[in-house]
Amino acid sequence: MDSMNDRLHPTAAAALAATDRPAHNGAKILLDTLIAHGVDTVFGYPGGAVLPLYDALYAEPRLRHVLVRHEQAAVHAAEGYARSTGRTGVVFVTSGPGMANTTSGLLDAMCDSIPVLCISGQVATAAIGTDAFQECDAIGISRSVTKWNTQIRAVDDVAGVVGRAFELTRHGRPGPVLVDFPKDVQLAVPRDADDDAPYAPSQQRLAALRARR
Repeated sequence: MDSMNDRLHPTAAAALAATDRPAHNGAKILLDTLIAHGVDTVFGYPGGAVLPLYDALYAEPRLRHVLVRHEQAAVHAAEGYARSTGRTGVVFVTSGPGMANTTSGLLDAMCDSIPVLCISGQVATAAIGTDAFQECDAIGISRSVTKWNTQIRAVDDVAGVVGRAFELTRHGRPGPVLVDFPKDVQLAVPRDADDDAPYAPSQQRLAALRARR
């Protein structure tokens, strides 16, 4: 067992090992779900409401991140990726103006039938509806420029919602889908989490999520 001194004054190797292994939280579950669907590249611009997701991304060598100068450019880059590869383009943006800046790109993807999955950060669930810093109605704003949109409210729903959203980008007529991802859900850890295995929701949860379509 580590001594109190070891925990307070870790060696450089121990400190690096601790930071190199991210918690199996909602953000990590989202990345695992994307990877399970064959994603290897994401386009985005970081911000406060999506930092837990970027922390997980930093520790994930299987995903390449392309940093853009503006969120609209992230969606257009994802469109180009989808057109050139035949795969769904994935976008990460923060809340408020970050999410709002994606709307022109999402509309373009909607009109041109291009599969794009946009993950937008959001304030913590307890702060939704309080006009918190950079909070916006991401669902209302994106409703007319996406095939489907939703907000994740529980960490146990992350894998199921993201998997369903990814499928919908290509189901029927291809197009954009937006998933709003509150910051506290990004940080939350499932009660039965196993750090050595990707998290998967129960079949009952998957059935309930499909019924919400």
